[in-house]
Amino acid sequence: MKAEHIGYSLGTLTTAREMLLAGRLADHNSNTHSIWVPESWGREAFSSLGALTQVTNRVKLGTSIASIFSRSPATIAMSAATVDILSNQRMIIGLGVGTPALAEHWHGLKFENPVERMSEYVECIRLILTGEVVNYNGTFCTLKNFKLSFKPNRSNIPIFVAAVNSKMIMLSTVVADGVLLYLRPEHELRRIVSILRSNQQDRNFEIGCVFITAISDKNPEKGRERAAKTIAFYTSVGHYYNRFLADNGFRNEVHDITTEYQSNGLNAATKMVPDKMLRSLAIYGSQENGIKSLRKFISTGISLPILQINPVEDDTEGSIRDIITTFNKND
Repeated sequence: MKAEHIGYSLGTLTTAREMLLAGRLADHNSNTHSIWVPESWGREAFSSLGALTQVTNRVKLGTSIASIFSRSPATIAMSAATVDILSNQRMIIGLGVGTPALAEHWHGLKFENPVERMSEYVECIRLILTGEVVNYNGTFCTLKNFKLSFKPNRSNIPIFVAAVNSKMIMLSTVVADGVLLYLRPEHELRRIVSILRSNQQDRNFEIGCVFITAISDKNPEKGRERAAKTIAFYTSVGHYYNRFLADNGFRNEVHDITTEYQSNGLNAATKMVPDKMLRSLAIYGSQENGIKSLRKFISTGISLPILQINPVEDDTEGSIRDIITTFNKND
């Protein structure tokens, strides 16, 4: 299959060396649109993208996501402008709010008014990237006579907003160039894409959605298990995803997975993820099944499918190659 517009997300299930390998492979595929680096308590996103600028030549490079509770607008703007220079104008700024636990326990900030904070951050970042002197006095952001010491390559670096709930999704349509979605059941994804499309008919607004992806032609069952393990993890420890999935067709499944996780750990919880849930959320198994799943998700109307690389155990590099070559095949 050769889709025209695919991204890859390279998280900490890959080592730094494997991340760079995946970057090289993806950059060589003409249908790769972008490479995204997530961040929570693992590798830092902007420095990872800096490394990827040195092994890629054409693909766009994005944070997926940088939390606005972990950095000031000035730090985000400086980091993004630096990567944009190193990459020759390939940077995309992906912003999100993370979770209350990360904001409060890791960064010492109260997790309050995330939508309002996001709105101010996007405004401040755009002002800073003009390269002019910025004075800003908001509720969450304050800048006094701030000016970058270098001229950014671009003043219009694209900004995407990661969103789970409707208020943040709607904010993205007002202040951002795109939205980043994750762990949305297929039927719900179709619904929200329809709403977004009806609201964004007059501009080029990117609807990106990240899909857990685990491909193994040698052992499709291992691909299924790896995808189920990631779903079980986010369902069990991600408060927002737990509630969102429960409210969107998987209440019993979420209860069973969470209960098993609390009692017996992640491996046991993985066994509680049913095929129905997997099919609705992930791309997994054989290459043939992966291609069919990607086609199905593209049919929802999203403009940018982003494949989160979940390597199958025992053959990480082979699994990375399987994923990237699978989705570069001609129909």
